[in-house]
Amino acid sequence: MKDFSVSMALVDYIPVVLFAIAAVILLRDLYNKMSKGAFALFAAGTINITCAGALKATYKLLYALAVCDFQALNNMFFPVQSIGFMLAGLGVIAMICHRQSKKAVLAVAPPVFSGTFVFVSLMVAGLGLMDVGLCILSAKMKKPALIAFFVVSFVCSLCMGYLSSKDFAEASMNWIAEGVNVVGQGALLLGAVMLHKSGLSDFKLREGDAQ
Repeated sequence: MKDFSVSMALVDYIPVVLFAIAAVILLRDLYNKMSKGAFALFAAGTINITCAGALKATYKLLYALAVCDFQALNNMFFPVQSIGFMLAGLGVIAMICHRQSKKAVLAVAPPVFSGTFVFVSLMVAGLGLMDVGLCILSAKMKKPALIAFFVVSFVCSLCMGYLSSKDFAEASMNWIAEGVNVVGQGALLLGAVMLHKSGLSDFKLREGDAQ
């Protein structure tokens, strides 16, 4: 029996909102630095992540209110969000590592199947790639202090990966996970805001960047 409360479900929306704001800031600032393909990967990934998180929070809220046990919303969380993190991470790394061309990058989503380990791995790897890319940007902009925000974000993602293996039917585990997720997404948002204020949108990553 799951132990979800209304307050827990509402708190679950907080990291979703934090991530969505960070994603919008980064999408605006990185648009002129990415090819169409890299930007499409990053945009599709962040949309997937936001939608998956919102739907999972909605599932908890519906369950807590005794409206229904809408398992479809719960079951789609790991597949959709893990693929989203991987796409977003690949988009950022493509921007950092390769001179961007006008050709779109085609992304093939892995097939969906039951089991969470592969999805947790994709989530951690994808967010890791994204955070590494943002750390590199911080260093190139001579803002090394901002790296700490993205390191905290990644460490929290590792903690979330570990917590996902625990019994989430217990309220205590859910509250711990909520706290870790809020801290992680809050760190990502603060890092994105500070990069924006430091002039990320006007920063020239390299000569010949896609415009």
